[in-house]
Amino acid sequence: MRLCANENVPGDCVARLRQAGHDVLWIRQSAPGSPDEVVLARAEAEGRLLITFDKDFGELVFHRGAAASRGIVLFHIAQPSSDIVAARVASILASRTDWEGHYSVVDEAVVRMRSLPPT
Repeated sequence: MRLCANENVPGDCVARLRQAGHDVLWIRQSAPGSPDEVVLARAEAEGRLLITFDKDFGELVFHRGAAASRGIVLFHIAQPSSDIVAARVASILASRTDWEGHYSVVDEAVVRMRSLPPT
């Protein structure tokens, strides 16, 4: 899977996803400090599913009309350690194949998916 990991995604998580064979662009490495609009536009331009812990991307897509057809996965999960987060994120992403075209919110109990507006 082609992923764009927002700057707030832990390094252990990025490493685990790469070890699992995913192509991960990590904003903390490639463009630290980039505004959310730039991160979302880059993920879209490169055909990457955006993973983040930042709820502002929903505002960009649903209220400001930003394009995000590849999908966004917002994680609202406890972060007791970066290793636990890495295992949880990798497991959740591997559990589905229908991320594209959705704004998904993942919490401790459920994955909620909402179709993204057409671009």
